[in-house]
Amino acid sequence: MNVFPPLGFHFRVVWEGIAGAGEGTIDSNFKEVTGLTVEREVQKFQEGGVNGFQHSLPKPAKYPNLVLKRGMALSGSLIEWLTKATEQFEIEPVDLNVILLDYEHKPLVNWNVKRAWPIKWETSGFNASGSEVVIESIELTYQNFTRTVEKTSQGGTEPDAFGSNSSSSNPNIPSSL
Repeated sequence: MNVFPPLGFHFRVVWEGIAGAGEGTIDSNFKEVTGLTVEREVQKFQEGGVNGFQHSLPKPAKYPNLVLKRGMALSGSLIEWLTKATEQFEIEPVDLNVILLDYEHKPLVNWNVKRAWPIKWETSGFNASGSEVVIESIELTYQNFTRTVEKTSQGGTEPDAFGSNSSSSNPNIPSSL
């Protein structure tokens, strides 16, 4: 069985709770998403009279901030939500989905991010001697996320931990290539 990891450039962001920020709008297109990380620290516990080892007890999970980057948008529902939160201090946590897609634009993996709200909204610098696109960066804090591996179109099987299924071809590259 050939195992090919999924490709990280084909994804979309779907907002829940922001009217008009659905799929197919500028609010779902980003060039980069970082921060889909969960970390669990441990508390070391020394048992009295036992000197050969320490017990490790789990602490609550920690989730770093989620950072979304895209070409700067001049208007849209997401801009309105960000403006309310940053300028008017009207913070409305929303859920969002970061969805990794296969070559047929079908979901492979979905990260459902819960109760996100903006803590930083940044615009890239300007340079008169360059020709770069202005990038806006949106940093969100959130409660947690759940990760779901979606059913694929490849025979209806569920991908394994590497995003591949039981077939011998790469699910991210069309068989015609």
